[in-house]
Amino acid sequence: MTAAPFTLGRAFRLGLLILGALVFLAPYIFMVSTSGKAQSEIFTSSLSLIPDRFYFVENFAKAFSRVSMPQLLWNGVVVCALILVFQVVIAVPCAYALAKLKFPAAKLMMALVMLGLLVPIHATALPLYVAFDRLSVLNSYVALVAPFSISVFGIFLFLQFFRAMPDDLIHAARLDGMSELGIVARVIVPNAWPAVTAFAIFSVVAHWNDLYWPLIVVSNQAYATPPLGLLYFRAAEAGDDYGALMAATLIITLPLVAAFLLAQKRFVEGITMTGLKG
Repeated sequence: MTAAPFTLGRAFRLGLLILGALVFLAPYIFMVSTSGKAQSEIFTSSLSLIPDRFYFVENFAKAFSRVSMPQLLWNGVVVCALILVFQVVIAVPCAYALAKLKFPAAKLMMALVMLGLLVPIHATALPLYVAFDRLSVLNSYVALVAPFSISVFGIFLFLQFFRAMPDDLIHAARLDGMSELGIVARVIVPNAWPAVTAFAIFSVVAHWNDLYWPLIVVSNQAYATPPLGLLYFRAAEAGDDYGALMAATLIITLPLVAAFLLAQKRFVEGITMTGLKG
């Protein structure tokens, strides 16, 4: 196979892609640069990405000493994993029912799913907080996980994916004597991994970076999630230690970057396939 000729148009497109990549990577580049600078160098008038003296060791040491970084990362993993498991277990059967089963309330249920996409967590935060307070489950994984266990976005995403699956596959499974739950477990789920991976990226990124809800229901540092843990770097009297703050931010963003790079192929495949129509 011969390589495509390097034309002017191709060079222009490549240049635009490189420029776009630099724009999106600029905050991350500045974060890495700031995490290696001393406090006095951060607030100088000159802009330099390369520190005069590297303070990576000192800033990362401060990041681990100021807060329990392993505990923050563990809380983030537990919360995101529990939310994802509940969302997939609930969303997959719901989406399958809406996509492949015919029942009188199907259109009503679909309308409720679409309406659910319009309701932000901010609108339900107060009643949920009051309910969790009366149940005495604040400062717990229950309060962090329960409000997000049902994802209408997940139902909608899987619905689009399941509509593209051939009905003959479902009919053949029914002729073999499978129940509807058996079809979901043994036919739908094994063929839905691209969509599950795509949804997992959306879910994990959203809840790993969520600050609003943990800030409401968590006051105990033992249950703090990674974004909430960054607030402990604030110091009203001494000023914010931005070098250590950027080092801590780098630590909590690395798992997301690694997860996306590992799942990139499946993520693109899942997003592409959910746009198909059956």
